[in-house]
Amino acid sequence: MTRIAHKTTVQEASQQPAGAPFWRVMVALTAKDLRAELRGRELINAMLLFSVLAVLIFSFALELDRQARATSITGVWWVTVVFAGMLGLNRSLASEKDRGNLDALLLAPVARGALFFGKMFSNLIFMWIVAALLTLLITVLFNETLFLPWLAAVMLLGTVGFATVGTLLSSMTVHARARETLLPILLLPVSLPIILSAVRASTAILSGAPQEDWIAWPQMLLVADIVLLALAYILFDFVVEE
Repeated sequence: MTRIAHKTTVQEASQQPAGAPFWRVMVALTAKDLRAELRGRELINAMLLFSVLAVLIFSFALELDRQARATSITGVWWVTVVFAGMLGLNRSLASEKDRGNLDALLLAPVARGALFFGKMFSNLIFMWIVAALLTLLITVLFNETLFLPWLAAVMLLGTVGFATVGTLLSSMTVHARARETLLPILLLPVSLPIILSAVRASTAILSGAPQEDWIAWPQMLLVADIVLLALAYILFDFVVEE
């Protein structure tokens, strides 16, 4: 039943009339992914379970060194979000291909860019769900609140950049036999500047450093997100061509 319902929602997303508004196609595809996940709960459960186990392991490993524990909180947060996000990105387009729905989406008379942003936003929503739980869990286990406005802004900018790069690269590796291995090999080096900038900014904010010492990092993340979104929009059409 889940497979049939999933294929039906793909048809709803792909059978948009020619010239359908960009946002309508994007919202339809994002809603399709969310409805399919609500029925199956396969992806989000795997991401949440991985996140909980990773944070518990880090918590026990840093228990003996309280100084390292205090300075490594943001690193733990970002490492967990990145690897949990890769679990979702690996299945982003692979699930469509395995069910035979990818060709229908690509043959639909709609803008390819709308397909990209639809998949990217669904990946981003899954990452935000994991990030919200992770923030609460780390706040409890490490006894350090992460609910700070500037910290939330940095986390938002970092996850947008990571999801953008990850969605584009997952569309490149979807036809590869070793896609589960190939995606992390490609994604980590490309997204490393985003991750490092986010970690540096998050650590400085959490430690209470003056704003002039770290404000450049969120600005760099914002510029990087804009550039990456523009490049992904331009390149997606060429990437999905076989």
